[in-house]
This record gives sequence, structure tokens and C-alpha cells, in this order.
Amino acid sequence: MSTTPPPEALTSDTRPETDERSAGDGPLGWLRALGPRGRRAFAGAFGGYALDSYDYFTLPLSMVALAAHFGLDSGQTGLFTTVTLVVSAVGGAVAGVVADRIGRVKALMITVITYAVFTVACGFAPTYETLLVFRALQGLGFGGEWAVGAILVAEYASAKHRGRTLGAIQSSWAVGWALAAVVYTLVFSFVGNDLAWRVMFWTGALPALLVIWVRRRVHDAPVATAVRERSDRKGSFAAIFKPGTAEAPGLLRTTVFAGLLSTGVQGGYYTLATWVPTYLKTERGLSVVGTGAYLTLLISGAFIGYLTGGYLTDRLGRRRNIWLFALLSAICILTYANIPSGANTLLLLLGFPLGFCMSAIFSGFGSYLSELYPTAVRGTGQGFTYNTGRAVGAVFPTLVGFLADSWGVGGALVFGAIGYGLAALALLGLPETRGKELL
Repeated sequence: MSTTPPPEALTSDTRPETDERSAGDGPLGWLRALGPRGRRAFAGAFGGYALDSYDYFTLPLSMVALAAHFGLDSGQTGLFTTVTLVVSAVGGAVAGVVADRIGRVKALMITVITYAVFTVACGFAPTYETLLVFRALQGLGFGGEWAVGAILVAEYASAKHRGRTLGAIQSSWAVGWALAAVVYTLVFSFVGNDLAWRVMFWTGALPALLVIWVRRRVHDAPVATAVRERSDRKGSFAAIFKPGTAEAPGLLRTTVFAGLLSTGVQGGYYTLATWVPTYLKTERGLSVVGTGAYLTLLISGAFIGYLTGGYLTDRLGRRRNIWLFALLSAICILTYANIPSGANTLLLLLGFPLGFCMSAIFSGFGSYLSELYPTAVRGTGQGFTYNTGRAVGAVFPTLVGFLADSWGVGGALVFGAIGYGLAALALLGLPETRGKELL
């Protein structure tokens, strides 16, 4: 079945969508402005990213039981995260090219099927090595889904509402994270540890239901499809690395600085997400970290942060929003590293602002990266820069691990602030794109 509706259907539905955009005011104006076809695209991308998050967190939540089952040391368990993030960078870059060449919806279905199939396969893994391979292959779909889904919705969203629309898509990460935590609690309460971790992976089959719905109900944005199909350079890595000339500005500068921006933000994020729980447990003696109270504060902060960041990226602009939350995230790191002994309750409560700031900075990424690239190579540019940043940013937690022996985890956490500083500097090489129409 084709994922592109016939021309007459596109023509008849385009005018109402335009009218809805012009009347898109109020708290949910951004959602009304999408029009009926855009709202279906939003639902597909939101569900895809939420389930992407769900499938990702099945491993971290099951790690203790899994490590005990296979007799793994900390280095072997840590390799799961490294492999997932590095391979996801490859998957994201490839998915971006595929989205430019065959369309957003088809690429979205491919990425969702990929991460679902290999998450389920992890539940059948007989050995550590097999599980590592399956987890790596799961990363191919995990890396590609966000970029493809974000572009699909960005091409429907009006310039006025694009930031908060994509921020709402980002918030689905917190939804999937929360769902995984609930399912983990239920599964590990009623099933023995040796089987429970496998059951967690098997629940990763849920995205298959979403794919069936997406195939029937979701279509690429008509205008974007027409522009993309007229281009003879769609899905070209060469195009996003082409230097500019006096007559025709190239995309090399954009790609370099957008890659640095993504590296800085994700380096800071993975430093905080990886090491703050360890710091609170080992150096501050907070045994409740990882339990319901801490996760509730962290996840609720993340959810509200995504929505707030989306709103502010439309009000303040893309660059100012990222600058603001880069600063606030760096302050979070320094606060954690310098709060005196005995203030453990305060440290626990800081889970909310930590989740808020770490997430709000991501809300502008979907709109900003989409606006930096033309339609023909939007998937390639966004997929490459975001996922290259993910792969390189994943090195930051490793560096913190090495520094922790001599500096202590608290002192080494300050290194994460360097990531946010890099992001702020990268913005100096990128333009403001608020209000830009996607052509």
C-alpha cells in the first residue's frame, strides 16, 4: 500500500489545513494548526518516539538482573550503553538518507520495526555476546526514529508553532520512560529475575501495532513531498558537506556547527544521566536513588521541561532557548558537585530541576535542525548531525569515569559542564531560524 495519497486528495485537503493554521491560537492552537493529516502524523511520531524510549529503557531497568544472569562485570554491562549509542549514530544517519529518498513515513516504519524486532530478540539471547549483537542492531532503529519522526511533523507544523509542536514530540520520551518504569515494577514483582528481564524485552513487540496504524493513516506532508521529488540531490551526504561560494551558499558550515551543538548538548546530557545516580549513591549515600521517589521527580521534571522548552523556543527563538538551558544545565552540574554534606534531601529534590533542564534544551532541536536544512536533504542533515553528536557525546561519560578515580565522581561531573559550554559556542556559527518556512 502506498503511503502517499493521490494528488486529488492532497488538493482537496490542503486549503482547510492552511485555514486551521491561521486560526491556531490558544494553549492547543499548535495542535489544531496541524490539520487532520498533520495530527495523524503527530500521533504516529509521538507514539514512535515514546515506544523508542520504552524499548531503550528495557535494558537499563533490567541491568542488575541481566548482569547476575550472565555473570557480567561493570565494564561488560557498560558496553551495552556504548554499543547502543554508537550504532544508533550510524542508524540515525542512514535513516535520514532513507527518509530523503523514499519518504518520511516509510522510513519511520522501517526504524520502528527495526528497534521492535531486535528488542524482542534480546529476550531470546542465550549468551552475553548474542545479547550485545542484538542490542547493537536495536540501536539502528533507535537512532533513526527521532530524526525521521521529527522531520515528518516539522513539515506539517506552521512556522509560528513549530517549536512547541516538536517539543511535544520530544515529551513522548518521558512518557515511554515512565511506561517502562511501570512495566518493570509489575514484571519484576510477579516474575523471577532470571525470566523477568526476558519478559521486559518481549514487551518491546508493542511498536508493531503502531506500524500497522501508521501504514494505514499517516502520510508525508504534500508540499514537502513535491519539493523533495523535484530535487536531483535528495539524500546526499555530499550536499550537506558542500562548501559555499559567493553565488550559492553551501551547507558545510551548518553541518559542522550543528554537529558541535549536538555533541555538546548530548555530552552534557549523558554525563548527567549516567553519573548523577552513581554520585548520589556512592558519595552521598542516598539509597533511594533509582526508586519511585527519585524517578518520579526526574521523569516529571523531564516531561514538563520538554513542553516548556518547546514553548520557549517559539517565544525566545531557537538560539536563546538553547543558550538559556545550556546555562541552567551547567548550573545543575555545579550545584550537585558543591552541595555540602548533610543536605541529602535537597539533593534528592534537585531531581526535578535536573530532569527539567536536561530535557528543555532538547525541545528546540527538532525544529532548529529541520529549519537549518532544505527539504531535499533535511533528513540527511538532521539525522547526521544529531546522531553524530550522540556518538561523540557518549564519550563524555567515559571520560568522567576515568576522572572519577582521581577527582571523585562529584568533581568529575563538572566535566559535563564543558559539553554545555561547547553547545553555547557552537551557536555562534549558526543562524536564528524562528519563523522560517520549510521549503
